[in-house]
Amino acid sequence: MDLSDLRIFTAVVEEGGITRAAERLHRVQSNVTTRIRQLEDELGVPLFIRQGKRLHLAPSGEVLLGYARRMLSLAEETQAALQEATPRGVFRLGAMESTAAVRLPAPLTTYTERYPEVTFELRTGNPTQLAAAVLSGEVEAAFVAEPIAEAKFDWVVAFDEEPVVVASKAHPPVERGAVPKTMIVFENGCPHRRRLEDWYAQQGEMPDRVVELGSYHAMLGCVLAGMGAALLPRSVLDTFPEAKRLKVYPLGGEVERLRTLLIWRKDAVTPKVRALAELFAGRNRDDRGNAESNSA
Repeated sequence: MDLSDLRIFTAVVEEGGITRAAERLHRVQSNVTTRIRQLEDELGVPLFIRQGKRLHLAPSGEVLLGYARRMLSLAEETQAALQEATPRGVFRLGAMESTAAVRLPAPLTTYTERYPEVTFELRTGNPTQLAAAVLSGEVEAAFVAEPIAEAKFDWVVAFDEEPVVVASKAHPPVERGAVPKTMIVFENGCPHRRRLEDWYAQQGEMPDRVVELGSYHAMLGCVLAGMGAALLPRSVLDTFPEAKRLKVYPLGGEVERLRTLLIWRKDAVTPKVRALAELFAGRNRDDRGNAESNSA
């Protein structure tokens, strides 16, 4: 069953017969008759009740008509979306948990104000999961921490994060020779966990205990209770009501900054993704301009 068969079928219904449907479709009558017969054979049900030269919809035809109109409408919408430069429709987007919770509300609000015909569906995960989802087509784009496989993705810088170690004020200072004995982290694949593990290795130490949790606010709650230390973007602290009761330790060195990238499959950019990438490219230009003005 293909779309051309459905167009012929709906034309016969709407025109009330083979002759007028053939005229509308610019086909010969025999071709229309043959295509209807082939569609009935394929579906295994009669679509019309034939009374001489007159055709009346059979019950199966009534059922097919509703679906046929919906499928043809969706096909037209799909074609328009692919050809239309203006973003519209459902935008399936992936993001790390911290990015979704802290960074995305403002830019996505701006995006939906510009393109009100776009509806977002958000999926969270770690960079490995999100990159796989982009390649498989489950999401159209995703926000992930670098590094990425540049041969597979196009990207634009979305956010510049400062990873910091946080501990309770009662916790011993986090410094060389006095690393936290308990590390509070996300699951494997989290970029901030990887940075914290690297930091421990640089200190020549390893934690005695690792506690895995599913959200940054849960991690911060455990840190506040004195269970251990965690590494997370400094921006997350802005959303934590008890942040003043924590000590913050910058990592410094090569891991002083961590970029979050908006990635999409190479050579597969859609109008929705392009518009979002342009939004962040514009924000980056504005930030550079502001920085240059301040330095002057």
